[in-house]
Amino acid sequence: MNNNLTFQQDSSTITSIENDLLRHIPAKSKKFNIWIGILLIIIAIGAFAYYRQIRYGLIVTAMRDYTSWGIYISNFVFFVAISLVGSLVSCILKLSNAKWSIPLTRISEIIAIAAIICASIIIIVDMGRPDRFVNVLVHMRIQSPIIWDVIIIATYLALSFLMLYVSLIPDIALCRDKIPNLPKWQKKFYRIFAVNWKSDPKQYKIINHLIAILSVLIIPVAFAIHTVTSWLFSTTWRPGWDSTNLGPYFVSGALMAGAAVIIVAMYFIRRHMALERYLTEKHFDNMGRLLVLLSLIYLYFNINEYLGPTFKMVGVEEEHITELFFGKYAFMYWLVQIFGLLIPIIVLVFRKMRKPLPLLIISGLVILGAWFKRFLIVIPSLQHPYLPIQDVQDSYRYYVPTWEEWAITMASFAGVLLIITILIKLFPVIPIWETIEENSNKIEST
Repeated sequence: MNNNLTFQQDSSTITSIENDLLRHIPAKSKKFNIWIGILLIIIAIGAFAYYRQIRYGLIVTAMRDYTSWGIYISNFVFFVAISLVGSLVSCILKLSNAKWSIPLTRISEIIAIAAIICASIIIIVDMGRPDRFVNVLVHMRIQSPIIWDVIIIATYLALSFLMLYVSLIPDIALCRDKIPNLPKWQKKFYRIFAVNWKSDPKQYKIINHLIAILSVLIIPVAFAIHTVTSWLFSTTWRPGWDSTNLGPYFVSGALMAGAAVIIVAMYFIRRHMALERYLTEKHFDNMGRLLVLLSLIYLYFNINEYLGPTFKMVGVEEEHITELFFGKYAFMYWLVQIFGLLIPIIVLVFRKMRKPLPLLIISGLVILGAWFKRFLIVIPSLQHPYLPIQDVQDSYRYYVPTWEEWAITMASFAGVLLIITILIKLFPVIPIWETIEENSNKIEST
């Protein structure tokens, strides 16, 4: 941060930025309360479904010996995927000196934390009883990819929290000093977590140094979390999973889904918080371009994933591919490929479609496609084991999620949205100190 920052810019400009980005924190809104109420109701229904699952066991789900992983694992993989958005925007773009991405960094960090928290919760739900997770830790076997996943997720969560908090410190101090009439608990909260911040140039230097170190650390961990998650599949002997392509396939798909989630978040934050001045059409245009690039990369790995088995068409792999392309999952599979991948690439080439509203719709299709893609990765493979069970019941051969599974799944999405909503309400959603610094640099350059 420049030592003479406050003198390089008109004080009214700085005050205007601070007011714009802090005004939502003390504001009270019926819409906000209704939104929180809706999320809590969805979570409460999910909690009741989970109570039934604990009381009666996993028999309340549609999971059986064939489909032992259901939409819980689809959800887990999806949340892990969108958590990569934190490293994409906050770290990769920041290290590449893409200054335009500054208003998006905190949004991405918040989404990453919310997603990885709910991914951790949903994997415990999938175990049936929460004490089984304790047993995983107590009786851990380092040979198991499950332990690798636990370690890497915990590391990524810790680094993501640290990244968000370090970048928030100057803005927490602004909340402490600039917002009047806050509840006592909130004032105390800001005072504690501002850690005696005084806007000293030396403090800014330390903050920037820490952010650079964390950015470098998070990127390999973020890539590792998706690679290790793919190993959970590739080390399991099932058709469609026995592939060395799964690591980059998962990473590229996660980057694409994460970019789409950021665009959706940008749209609603910009609209409901009146931040058109900070989240401009240029940001949407750049994110649209980035989404095209990431979609093309994912398309390449997507072709690689299916080309080999389709060329060979041998044994159970043939059954799996046939069911995806022409069988009971064909409708979902081709919808995902066409509307969740091909159409976004074609449409977003045109600049008019990279405006906020069209880009929101296209990103929504990408996100839906990403979730159903995770469903297609998990379920069809499990229904075609290399060693099928003899004289199995029909209920084992088919998987249709029960209402308990859907309720818990919807509750997990509501949980992600609740965490994001609370963090956005407590803190400036766009980094104030970085915005002011960037404005200062623009003034200097002119």
